[in-house]
Amino acid sequence: MLVTIFGTGYVGLVQAAVLAEAGHDVLCVDVDPAKIERLRAGEVPIYEPGLEQLVRQNSAAGRLFFTTDAREGVGFAGVQFIAVGTPPDEDGSADLRYVLAVADTIAEYMEENKIVVVKSTVPVGTSDKVRAQMEHRLAARERGDLSFDVASNPEFLKEGSAVADCTRPDRIIVGTASEDTEAVLRELYAPFNRNHEKIIVMDVRSAELTKYAANCMLATKISFMNEIANLADRLGADIEKVRHGIGSDPRIGYQFIYPGIGYGGSCFPKDVQALIQTADEIGFDAAVLRAVETRNAAQKNYLVEKILGHFDGAIAGRTFALWGLAFKPNTDDMREAPARVIMEALWAAGARIRAFDPKAMEECQRIYGERADLVLCASQDAALDGADALIVATEWNSFKAPDFKEIRAALSENVVFDGRNIYDPQTVARYGLRLYGVGRGGSKQP
Repeated sequence: MLVTIFGTGYVGLVQAAVLAEAGHDVLCVDVDPAKIERLRAGEVPIYEPGLEQLVRQNSAAGRLFFTTDAREGVGFAGVQFIAVGTPPDEDGSADLRYVLAVADTIAEYMEENKIVVVKSTVPVGTSDKVRAQMEHRLAARERGDLSFDVASNPEFLKEGSAVADCTRPDRIIVGTASEDTEAVLRELYAPFNRNHEKIIVMDVRSAELTKYAANCMLATKISFMNEIANLADRLGADIEKVRHGIGSDPRIGYQFIYPGIGYGGSCFPKDVQALIQTADEIGFDAAVLRAVETRNAAQKNYLVEKILGHFDGAIAGRTFALWGLAFKPNTDDMREAPARVIMEALWAAGARIRAFDPKAMEECQRIYGERADLVLCASQDAALDGADALIVATEWNSFKAPDFKEIRAALSENVVFDGRNIYDPQTVARYGLRLYGVGRGGSKQP
């Protein structure tokens, strides 16, 4: 099948590469000429495990193509995916200008009937706006002879495992009232639907809400556990023991109940904000979602408060080793990353940072540039040189079993602030290190 995808970010590029790997011919359209040239050369501008290999091999096989020519993209295929960004507007609502611009472009250049599939995460009712935009443009062209359908097909990819999630999806949500559109999308996704039935068909608005509901539910679980972790701190309980205790209940389970220093990234923060804004627009108070957002914002300062408390607020001139910059492992994405909140708070208090991340060093350089109070180090061990204390902000695998003897020898204050609870308090204490975890009120001290 021939497919056009507008947008080459995390969603569009991963979906394009995986569809091409399954045998479809896919043309990706983007407005950034430099990005397109890099992709044509087999260079992927984002870090996502397995993605670069897929892009290169399917480009070489003649199934994956890249262009800046929107007219070419519209003419290439009967199925047109919209996978452009929907960044948060000033009020927290999703900015739909790019989605609607693509809809307008498709209607401007189409010369045959099209199925338009909205892949971007969009508020409920966006597909109606896409339809209205296209109808307006076709009317202006006096092309009432052309028809189209607009379907919702939200993505459920996790950064760091996006290729696997797309190749072996848990479910494939299709929002449409058209039997013809359903048939086409079933054909498109047939290679991913062989093991068992994964396609769930529903109306368009329900599909749009499903995506927001899923991300907001996961964000709620994280914020709830972080709230319980704060209680554990104050009550002298250990949140890790609590986590095991409640996770054993099959109604709760172990997934997404890890406490930490808050969620970040491109999805959870903006999707929670967007659904709150949608609720506001219809006069509904989304009290639970507001609490989720409030708790998460506070949680990003959790380690900052621990650090200031340990040093009695006197951190001016001190140096902190920081392990982890990305908002989660297996990505270079620093959008809304807790590490950014920590760094900026410590800088404001006069401290210096020696940072290391396996993948996000270039992104950190891009965001903050050259600073006298920031040193980007070549390794996690190098970050310890001359540091007073260690902060762990991202749970990369390479951080999980460090040489605590080496850490003790390197740090002048023998203290570790573990924002992801990856270290066992008793183990750390045996090496003469003081550990501050998240919600570990019973943590051992040397």
